[in-house]
Amino acid sequence: MQQMGNRIRNMGGAFNGAGGGTDSLQHRDKNADSITISFRYLDSTRSYKLDTSVGDFHRRYPVPATWIHLGNTGNAAKSLLFLPEMNAGFDPGFHAFDVYKWKLENARFFTTTRPYSELNYFLGSRTEQIIELLHTQNIKPNWNFSFQYRLINGPGFFKSQKTNHNNYLFTSRYQSNNLRYHNYLVLLGNKLSSAENGGIIDTGTVRPLDNPNFKDRFIIPTYIGDEESFSSNFFSTKFNTGNRYNLFTALLRQQYDLGRKDSVVTDSTVIPLFYPRFRFQHTLQWDQQRYVYQDYIGDSVYYKTYYDTSLRRPTDSLILRESWKIISNDFSIYQFPDAKNLHQFIKLGINFQFISGDLSSGKASFVNTFGHAEYRNKTRNQKWDIEANGKLFFTGFNKGDFEAHISLESMIGKKLGYIKAGFENVNRTPSFIFDNRSSFYLLKSAESFKKENTTHIFASYFLPKFKLRLTGHYYLVTNYSYLANYYQLKQESTVFNVLQVALQKTFKVGRRWNWHTDIYLQQRIGDAPVNLPLIYTRNRFAYEGNLGFKNLDIAMGLEAKYRSAYKADGYSPALGRFFYQDSITIKNNLPDISAYVHFRIKPFKAFIRAENLNTARVASGGGFGFTGNNLVAPGYALPGLQIRIGVYWGFVN
Repeated sequence: MQQMGNRIRNMGGAFNGAGGGTDSLQHRDKNADSITISFRYLDSTRSYKLDTSVGDFHRRYPVPATWIHLGNTGNAAKSLLFLPEMNAGFDPGFHAFDVYKWKLENARFFTTTRPYSELNYFLGSRTEQIIELLHTQNIKPNWNFSFQYRLINGPGFFKSQKTNHNNYLFTSRYQSNNLRYHNYLVLLGNKLSSAENGGIIDTGTVRPLDNPNFKDRFIIPTYIGDEESFSSNFFSTKFNTGNRYNLFTALLRQQYDLGRKDSVVTDSTVIPLFYPRFRFQHTLQWDQQRYVYQDYIGDSVYYKTYYDTSLRRPTDSLILRESWKIISNDFSIYQFPDAKNLHQFIKLGINFQFISGDLSSGKASFVNTFGHAEYRNKTRNQKWDIEANGKLFFTGFNKGDFEAHISLESMIGKKLGYIKAGFENVNRTPSFIFDNRSSFYLLKSAESFKKENTTHIFASYFLPKFKLRLTGHYYLVTNYSYLANYYQLKQESTVFNVLQVALQKTFKVGRRWNWHTDIYLQQRIGDAPVNLPLIYTRNRFAYEGNLGFKNLDIAMGLEAKYRSAYKADGYSPALGRFFYQDSITIKNNLPDISAYVHFRIKPFKAFIRAENLNTARVASGGGFGFTGNNLVAPGYALPGLQIRIGVYWGFVN
């Protein structure tokens, strides 16, 4: 019905625009500059509105608040919370840059009554820049398209940290006039480029982060990387040492419904309705992925020491590359038990997958066949929401892989809030990087790895009245695959557990003053190659109101993020993966502290931030600077003071 309402409004707008000259006495339509816009995701039945909030900067920043990067926006990043791979099927194994990727499941399909555009520009210290564009409009009342583009570019504070990521996304959604046929098209590209420096050289006796001669962090020596001077040219992606990933996805989905036609007759309009009982769906997907690690000025000592790989000369090139092409054909059928509730359905499908790889060892090709099933039911009274789905690989490279998931969410009452609980189990083949045919497999002998199995039980309770959310996760893991050092691939056969609980609460400390706190506690149970901070907390103390101005929405205050001491994972540049280490403890004396002012005036939003204020200190030899850098991994530190300014502007065309 919401879709039909939007269609009728669009048709009315088109008709009102026709008919010749203008009338100087005609009253201006008070809704001429208004817009009704919503979107949904590819496999979701829910409709969402655009986010207009300004309180939480991390809703717009690429790296989530519970993740860390290696010193520069765009560098490799990982979650501080335990987050195992929970996807069955073929996986090349490169995930250190996942937070900067646009993914198919996040593609948005819009419905809008007016053309709408967004222009977002973000500028940080050392000419860090993020540029993002969005445009969407309805070509016809029943046909919408959207285009998005994002550039992330940062030279970095330390040597050989330059990043340049480009993301683009085109979506189209079409519905036939008789409401039976639906067509979805997605074109999605990610070009990710990140220079690598291998970390700061710290001998223990000469500590460059504490040395006043290295106040300019760009001159601190690193294990690898070129000696290029600092450059702020965001059109240039040139670097000699680093990772380049090029990913492209094209998806075409077609649906045809069988069911009952109906209509609603008003005084002047007949509104067609259609209630589907069966839906036939075909999805064709093409994925092309290319992964390259390059070091054109490789240090033979470094690669022999850490990768047991010999170069022909003291400085020679090391290039690791592989590419994949994946074609997926999926056929599915839906059945709607209640024709008037499209949030309730049963779905059965089968997928044929053809995989071909171009590796240093030669060509490789695989075929996968898997079946999948799903049941969803969001009741019309909005009190119950059930999701259950599963996937099983019958034949091919990933034969025996499976996923099973079930969750139940319920509104207990308006005063008692919502509760959600769920269970999932995943049996998966380790990522292809653990296969000796991979170009990134650097072991001298072929090892065999069993399938990983992870059980995940979770529950959450949300009490809106008290702005309180409690969450719990329990993981049971068998045959955990991991990187033991820079290139050693291992598998832990012992079963181990991880328990994680979280509390998110907003405290009212004044009429307009709020304290937002997120507290995460997690503990590994059992002897396993997993190190986690016992405590991670994020706190924001802010004024949130309008300062007496009707059209102003402002949030300003302090933000502090703290992680307890732990043996943080190391990072392997050549493999683009984090690895387990148990010799170096990362301990930060002060939390990461930021001061911010965020505000919105109608469609205009701005973010002004001063980050890493905790790095301010007086050097032992005198002099003040922001040089008390917090470490995030062995050899990797966050920068000093960063000033960031972001402008986000929406336009109704």
